[in-house]
Amino acid sequence: MDNMDLDLRSIQEARDLCKYGSAAAERIAKYSEDQIDKILQNMVRAAEEHAAELAQMAVEETGFGKVQDKIYKNHGASTLVYNYIKDMKTQGIISEDPVNKMFEVADPVGLIMGIIPSTNPTSTVIYKSLIAVKARNAIVFSPHPSALKCTSRAARLMAQAAVDAGAPSDTIGCLSMCTMQATNELMHNDAVKLIIATGGPGMVKAAYSAGKPAIGVGAGNSPSYIERTADVKKAVSNIIASKTFDNGTICASEQSIIVEECNHDAVVAELKAQGAYFMNPDEVKKVCSVLFKNGHTMNAKYVGRSAKVIADGAGISVPDNTTVLIGAQSGVGEGNLLSYEKLTCVLGFYVVRDWHEACELSMKLLQNGIGHTMNLHTQDEKIVREFAVKPASRILVNTGGSMGGTGLSTGLAPAFTLGCGTMGGSSVSENVTPLHLINKKTVCYGIKDAVTLASDDPTFHVCADASAKSQTCSSIPATPISYSTGCNSCGCDAQSPASFVRNPMAAAHAACVAGTQTVSEDIDSRKMASSDEGINLEQLKDMINGLVNAMKGE
Repeated sequence: MDNMDLDLRSIQEARDLCKYGSAAAERIAKYSEDQIDKILQNMVRAAEEHAAELAQMAVEETGFGKVQDKIYKNHGASTLVYNYIKDMKTQGIISEDPVNKMFEVADPVGLIMGIIPSTNPTSTVIYKSLIAVKARNAIVFSPHPSALKCTSRAARLMAQAAVDAGAPSDTIGCLSMCTMQATNELMHNDAVKLIIATGGPGMVKAAYSAGKPAIGVGAGNSPSYIERTADVKKAVSNIIASKTFDNGTICASEQSIIVEECNHDAVVAELKAQGAYFMNPDEVKKVCSVLFKNGHTMNAKYVGRSAKVIADGAGISVPDNTTVLIGAQSGVGEGNLLSYEKLTCVLGFYVVRDWHEACELSMKLLQNGIGHTMNLHTQDEKIVREFAVKPASRILVNTGGSMGGTGLSTGLAPAFTLGCGTMGGSSVSENVTPLHLINKKTVCYGIKDAVTLASDDPTFHVCADASAKSQTCSSIPATPISYSTGCNSCGCDAQSPASFVRNPMAAAHAACVAGTQTVSEDIDSRKMASSDEGINLEQLKDMINGLVNAMKGE
């Protein structure tokens, strides 16, 4: 019976977590900065003490990644995140503008739902717990089913550490029964005010469809371009270090390498020297056959696996010390499966003639991970500026994608939820921090007289003659309308009968035109539009100038 009722029990658990979490959110909202900092410090201490335990649990439960790298992830999610956010203003007055007599006040959002991925389960729990509490919010987690034990353990550690330091009980909660029904209940429960979704596209889409504010992140597909001026050895070292960090489970990791014809040989030689294995076309097919299923959806069995494990699974022989598998690709999309995201130790490989071709190729590759991250290795600042326009929220220069995108090796905010902007279907484009988890209220004093606002405004123009307020169309001189002058009445910019259709301002003044010109029938905009002759470029310029002058009141 218990098994049959699992879905019902999980829904009830979700409701209870929302009820108690909401109450905790109300209490912690009243905490001082010192109280919050004391709680955060104790959470960091607990995370560091159990970093190795949590890393071991995550690898054993999911099979993804490497223990040593996950330990460092847990360190980054705790100590490095805390050091970045500890002095952040997230309560009270957070900014002031004495000139315009304004100031901003931060308010917590309330209870947050955090969706946790299987690739970075414990580090994401630690990170989201810290940024939620820093902003004086409560948070409840929905784990990935394949990472339930390690996620729950991390959440319990954070919850206990918070309570021990004075936080309200239930400030941090986590589902223990992982069902879609429970996750759906959390998403749609009225007590949850905001959702932070880190996970697969389906889960992120569901979060945005829940009818409440959400911060979701999309898939990455970062190309890494080694431009001709790059330090090849350093570039390759960064790429290998990044792609093998936790076996490529970070979505900002490199997915393809782009080189130029002029540095191709040097890059290939350096990649091989650092343990990369270049697959032949037959081997690429074998690897792709086990790496992907249902098109280009990655097989979870090979997520976060070493190059040797993947090669063995595909039935190809590689040296034991192989770092990454590399396969040449002739294009992007179907038929070139390595052009898609691969959260594991496999890379696509492309050769171009110059940076112009690299630009075009990067744009195509980024369409499969638009808005996320791009990686660039160069000593030419002009090239950096050229690539700054690419549709990626993080353009990383001369660093590894995994470390650079998460802020571990760059000046970005250390984070494990990386926004992709509207181009990637996300509500934010930055690395998510406590500042994304607050409401900002603005207090502003009047600095202009509301009674005489219009008359005191030097940029606002009306008819020069005050009597124009009572002026009627019949009193306007019957001046012929030309393309260059308009009707010269109260700033009207009517230029021709057809302009009544094209321009709302002219249409609104049709009565004036009717009163100043002799017409044989009532004005019919449809007839005038169809009968009006076309205009040349010079006449169009005159019309535009007339509109501008009218808007200026000239």
